[in-house]
Amino acid sequence: MNNPKIRVIVTGASGMVGEGVLHVCLQRDDVEAVLVVGRKPCGTTHPKLKEILHADFFNLAAIESQLNNYDACLFCLGVSSVGMKEDEYYKLTYRLTTHFAETLVKQNPAITFCYISGAGTDSTEKGKSMWARVKGKTENELMKMNFKRAYNFRPGALEPIKGLKNILNFYNYLGWLIPVIRLLAPNSICKLEDLGAAMVNSVTQGYEKQVLEVTDIVALAKK
Repeated sequence: MNNPKIRVIVTGASGMVGEGVLHVCLQRDDVEAVLVVGRKPCGTTHPKLKEILHADFFNLAAIESQLNNYDACLFCLGVSSVGMKEDEYYKLTYRLTTHFAETLVKQNPAITFCYISGAGTDSTEKGKSMWARVKGKTENELMKMNFKRAYNFRPGALEPIKGLKNILNFYNYLGWLIPVIRLLAPNSICKLEDLGAAMVNSVTQGYEKQVLEVTDIVALAKK
């Protein structure tokens, strides 16, 4: 039985993770249309790709009407907590993500929301790690919203897709560590390509868990 064709929104496509997820979507026959919403151009062109440039993700009124008739949002937008105070990280992680999600679910009651979180996220919201608490609160809030389904992906370390433009410097200089990580801690790393495939498959096929660790991501990517 063939998977249904889906229409997806992708955010964060000018970053490494979002670019990789977008790349996977554009290669998939079961993704018929992709809308990228971002602050700056993603740098990709494709017959099934449409792009909206929008500077303020806290005020979506100007583009809200263009966000309807989609089956899923693959939310890859995020910031590093390094050097950031908790109130600013909270604003750019919890508030920004949930505001975008609330806007989407009003426009698309049957939409599936896929959120890129992180390994070590604190679902209790009470741990010592600031970023993990904020991510945990964001995950928990998304799972309370009236989406068709909501999934939180915790990929850990990522093996980038060769040939893409936005690979982080870390991977350019320390890419030799990837085989070492795979050997010593195989459940802490996955391929960016698998992450994208798992996100699409969660929309077309569903998954039994709403929080997906590395082992779940790899398993779902193969379905």
